[in-house]
Amino acid sequence: MKKSILSILALALSISTIQAQKGKDREAIKKMCGCYEVTFNFAETFNNSKDSLYKPSKTKTDKALEWAQLIEDESNKVSIQHLLQVGNPASPHIVKHWRQDWTYQNQDFYRYNGDNVWLYENKTKREVKKQWTQKVYQVDDSPRYEGSGNWIHLNGKSYWESITDAPLPRREYTKRSDYNVTVRGSRHEITDYGWLHDQDNMKVLRKANEEDFVLAHEKGYNTYVRVPDNKCKAAKDWWESHASKWQTVRTKWSEVYGRNAKLSLKKKVENKPLYKHLFSDKVTEEKEINEIIESFINN
Repeated sequence: MKKSILSILALALSISTIQAQKGKDREAIKKMCGCYEVTFNFAETFNNSKDSLYKPSKTKTDKALEWAQLIEDESNKVSIQHLLQVGNPASPHIVKHWRQDWTYQNQDFYRYNGDNVWLYENKTKREVKKQWTQKVYQVDDSPRYEGSGNWIHLNGKSYWESITDAPLPRREYTKRSDYNVTVRGSRHEITDYGWLHDQDNMKVLRKANEEDFVLAHEKGYNTYVRVPDNKCKAAKDWWESHASKWQTVRTKWSEVYGRNAKLSLKKKVENKPLYKHLFSDKVTEEKEINEIIESFINN
């Protein structure tokens, strides 16, 4: 009898500990919401090219004002939509930016494999136990990359790390054709000023039936400094008036991802990328949105 009681108490303590950890994780993730002055810094550190005329990417530094809107807040999922607020502060222009979904003990993955192809992978429960997957999406809510890892809360720090394959960053894909996969080493850390996205990336050339070639390495250091939310009021208001349309877009993409199969996307349809179709104010109806997205999927 005593042994049975002790087993029950041990189980209850274990569940309590897991739930406490999960609560800290969710709290850290949601601290990435709000209004931020963002500084993007990227520098190519060294390369392995055998070409004597090789030119590394120029060091990139940029600044932006960004609103991170909480759009889903469930026990096993937290979703954050990012919006850029640019131009004249008195009458700013709003740009729908990237989105990040955090899912707990997620088993369904779409791994980027180069050339606009994502391969579906189902992981075991053991592989993702107590982990959070960060799923990052393009501005049109098509896939970008996703990685899984544990949130660590230690010595006053809260951070999450993962390594995963991704498409070329937007600042590179129209300029570089000598590599086709970015292996992203990401660290998200909550700080006293807001949060930090620290990256150690590899620029990889991937070819069928060949070993990956690491062309170059890159350091990324993006700081998100919290500012009063009212500085991002225009972005927040824009989202309130456009949220319904983008919910429709996300619903369609969820159906696509739910097919759990290899996903290959066209770069353009009717000579336009997907985001230009969906960003049009004339595109609002569910049927048209669904048809546009389907037209980009290679059968």
